[in-house]
Order: sequence, then structure tokens, then C-alpha cells
Amino acid sequence: MSAVAILKLAEPPARAEPEPVKTAAVATERSVTVERSEQAVTPPVREGLGEGGREMLRRIIPPVFGIVLMIGIWALVAIKSGNIPGPGKTWAAARVLFADPFYQNGPNDQGIGWNVLSSLQRVGIGFGFAALVGIPMGFLLGRFAFMNRMFDPIISLLRPVSPLAWLPIGLLVFQKADPAATWTIFICSIWPMILNTAQGVQRVPQDYLNVARVLGLSEVKVITKILFPAVLPYMLTGIRLSIGTAWLVIVAAEMLTGGVGIGFWVWDEWNNLKVEHIVIAIFVIGIVGLALEYMLLTLAKRFSYEAR
Repeated sequence: MSAVAILKLAEPPARAEPEPVKTAAVATERSVTVERSEQAVTPPVREGLGEGGREMLRRIIPPVFGIVLMIGIWALVAIKSGNIPGPGKTWAAARVLFADPFYQNGPNDQGIGWNVLSSLQRVGIGFGFAALVGIPMGFLLGRFAFMNRMFDPIISLLRPVSPLAWLPIGLLVFQKADPAATWTIFICSIWPMILNTAQGVQRVPQDYLNVARVLGLSEVKVITKILFPAVLPYMLTGIRLSIGTAWLVIVAAEMLTGGVGIGFWVWDEWNNLKVEHIVIAIFVIGIVGLALEYMLLTLAKRFSYEAR
């Protein structure tokens, strides 16, 4: 018995195992402490803005920087050249000019508002005639392969011609400046509508047309019930391209024909050596063109299948 007791006393004492529950509790307390400290460090401005506010800032800040950069370059160029009016001088002239944009002191002395409206009227008339001719023609070229092959060389030959090259033809035929400018708008607006409409008709799935043939639908119903809804996005794209081209061309056409319009007004201000008014007209032309583009782009998105 004594030997056994001696052996038991000689054994080393067993080590105490760590308690896992306490360790897990300590780790949990540490993680909670870290999370609280991170929440305390997070700026309250970001929480207040949210994802929508940050997205708005990402959209607004780059254009603002771009405009500021453009104004800075403009000011530097004005200082270096001495002939180009700077932003300050142009702004002062714009305040005077837009104080009464619709004054009228005779046929050749009108406000800038009347000149813009006159140019828009010419664009609207020429563009309207181009739509009346170009859209139905695009449907015919896309629907019938024979007509497409017949008119393809004609369109390929006439489409690259500069719109201003058609202006003397208009003056020769109409003998007046106003119809000649409208004719120029017509001839430059018709090509995008024809080509985009024809492409949209050609991309309609053949299965739709086969079903219409099986049902015995007339050609009018095929166009109104099947082709028109499918081709509408392509047609609106052609309209958007045409209106942009028309607004570009009308300024140059009015410079050559004279009369009332933003193009003639720019040329008249150049003859009067009012360069700051020319700079103002450049901004006005750009803003009006941007507004037309935005309206038609919104309309095109409204009828696009991707937006539904």
C-alpha cells in the first residue's frame, strides 16, 4: 500500500483545460466592440446621403467640372487673343439681349427669340414633309425586296451629297429664299428616316409574317398591326437623327439665303462686329439642339421594348 501511495504522489498534477465558453464570450465581446467603434467612426454625412444621394453626386459633379473647365479654357483663350470676348463680357451682353428677346423694330431688326422661332418653323416644315415621304418609303423598301434593290443605288448616290449643295437647286426651282431653305431641310432629313425605317421592317421576325399569311391578313393590316409596332423604335431613331441634322443645316442655309432666322442673325452680328452676340448664338443653337435631341430621345425610350 505504501508503494502505491508513493507512485500516486509522484505523478504530475493534471493541467486545467481552458474553458471554451469563456473564450467564445470574450471573442464575441471583442467583435461587438469593434463593430461599435466602426459605427462611431463612420461619418454621418454618408449615412444621410444614402445610395441615391451618392449616385446623384456621381452624376452631377463630373458635368459641373466639365463646364468649369470649358469656362476656364475660354477665359484663358480670351485673355491671350484679345479679340474673343470672355465669359464676363458675354454674360453682360446676354443679360441685355435676353431682357427683351421678342422685340420687333422691322423685318430686319428683331429679337433673338423671333429668329429662333423662325428657324424652328423652317425646320418643322421641312422635317414634316421629309417624314411624310421618308417613313412610307422606308416601309416599302423594307417590305419589298424588288423596290429595295431598285432604289438602293439612287440612295447610295444621293445620300453622301452635302445638304448645302442642294440649296442652289432650291433657289432655282422656288425662286425664293424661304422655300429653298425648307427644301434643304427636307433633302437632308429624309435619308435617316428611310434607312432606319427600312432596316426596322427587315428585322421583323419572319414568323410574324408567316402567321399573318396563314390568317389571310391584308397588306394594310400587316403594316398597321405587325410592322408598325415592331418598327416604331427604329423609326423614332431615324427621326431623332434627322432632326439633329436639320437643325445643323438650317443655320448654314440661313447664312446663305438671308432673311429672318438664327443663322442670318449670326451673320448679321458678324457684319456689325458684335462677336459676343455670336458666342451667345452658339450657346443658344446648342441648347435648342440639345432640347430637341432630349425630347426625341425620351420619346424613343418610351416606345422601346427594353424600357418595358
